[in-house]
Amino acid sequence: MLHVVTPAIARTSHWLRRTGVLDLLLIALAFFSYSVVREMAGGSSGNAYSHTFDVVSLEQSLGIFQEARLQEWVMSSELVVRFFNAVYTYGHFPLIGALGVWLFIFHRDKYLLFRNGFFVAGALGLFIFNIFPVAPPRLMPLEYGLVDTLSLFQKVNYHSAGAFVNPYAAMPSMHIGFNLLLSLAVASACAGMGQPWRFLGLAVSMVMPILMATAVVVTGNHYILDIVAGYAVAAAGMWVALMVKDHGWRLRQWLPSDSEARASA
Repeated sequence: MLHVVTPAIARTSHWLRRTGVLDLLLIALAFFSYSVVREMAGGSSGNAYSHTFDVVSLEQSLGIFQEARLQEWVMSSELVVRFFNAVYTYGHFPLIGALGVWLFIFHRDKYLLFRNGFFVAGALGLFIFNIFPVAPPRLMPLEYGLVDTLSLFQKVNYHSAGAFVNPYAAMPSMHIGFNLLLSLAVASACAGMGQPWRFLGLAVSMVMPILMATAVVVTGNHYILDIVAGYAVAAAGMWVALMVKDHGWRLRQWLPSDSEARASA
């Protein structure tokens, strides 16, 4: 029985990996789980506001409580506000999806590495959301908070999002964490290309984190320390992904190889 079942499993596994169906299923499952668990963590409003006051207090002691000043600078121009709203909204999941397709088609090895980095960073973020909920500046009183610029100028915002949104998932900023991984992926993929593309990839990877770091603050969604935490989570996710790349053979040796799958076809 095993000599019939095992080759069939190997052939199916090979087809799923080669066509990308397996990745689509994994991404859909991860996104659904991320949304559900994130929403489940949204009931700790008391702890969230208490933790936010702790974050603000720490920033004040470090001399980096400058979010209100940054937003005040941006609010002087509606055009600038709309620009950073767009960066916050479309520089997250839409850009990640486009990058994922590009890497899957043209840079499969980079795709696998950064896919794992995104998965691990997202899981770490969910864990922190549950144990350390933090209310974003847009939900805080003006002495500690900021204006919600998304609600001012666009219909797609957190007030219209409905289910699967945790209002107390500010720490860490996954907009920042995912954007850093996205930027590293672009730089890594372009490094092996011609000079113009290598330069463009380096420029994009340097500009995107700056734009997103500015956007998450001036839109009223994150404090500066949320950005620091986002970078830390992304770094941890990337480290685990690199460990899997370098030492994953210890696990893969127990799985049927692609050549065995093709030989059984």
